[in-house]
Amino acid sequence: MIETLVIATGNKGKLREYQQLLSGLPLNIVSLEDVGISLEVEETGNTFSDNAWLKALTYSNLTGMLTLSDDSGLEVDALHGQPGVHSARYGGACLTSDEARVSLLLKNLETVRWPERTARFKCVIAIAGSKTHQINPTEYPNQESKSVRIASVVGSISGMIQYEPRGEDGFGYDPVFFLPSIKQTMAEMTLEYKNLISHRSDATRKVIQVLRTLAGH
Repeated sequence: MIETLVIATGNKGKLREYQQLLSGLPLNIVSLEDVGISLEVEETGNTFSDNAWLKALTYSNLTGMLTLSDDSGLEVDALHGQPGVHSARYGGACLTSDEARVSLLLKNLETVRWPERTARFKCVIAIAGSKTHQINPTEYPNQESKSVRIASVVGSISGMIQYEPRGEDGFGYDPVFFLPSIKQTMAEMTLEYKNLISHRSDATRKVIQVLRTLAGH
């Protein structure tokens, strides 16, 4: 049975979403800051899955606790899937805010017509922990690390890229990610509603059963 789950993020908006999404589980959900970890893992992977596992395994090794990490981002069809895994670093080190990255995205799409502004948010969640956490002890053998891969899932949501930011809530690209079915951007909806439909909630629903199994429920 487990009691504590580390959410491996320094993003307060993301942490808040996970705390709400996982609030029904019998777990003590803590942040990296709560357990005294300030190390920032460089996301060097080529895919969302690579980066999610890199962070989950690294932070689980550092804390000795069951750790949930994700890598998520925006894939825009007209930009051949970019910014993708570089969503948080889009435009390079000179762009230091969400607003600057959104502005760059809109600039790169300024000649793209509305029907071609299709996009999706994607999220890969990875859970790492000690060998005692494994659901199937023969799965994912790891001889170099005290932490092992427990499970991973993928979630996504499709939408369009708005011409200009709308909404005051959310973070990242939420203000320009528009859902035609509800005629709102992700930043215009309440956190409660966003957590029903988002890529992160889609992935979280899939991983909750894994966490229930680990928690002994």
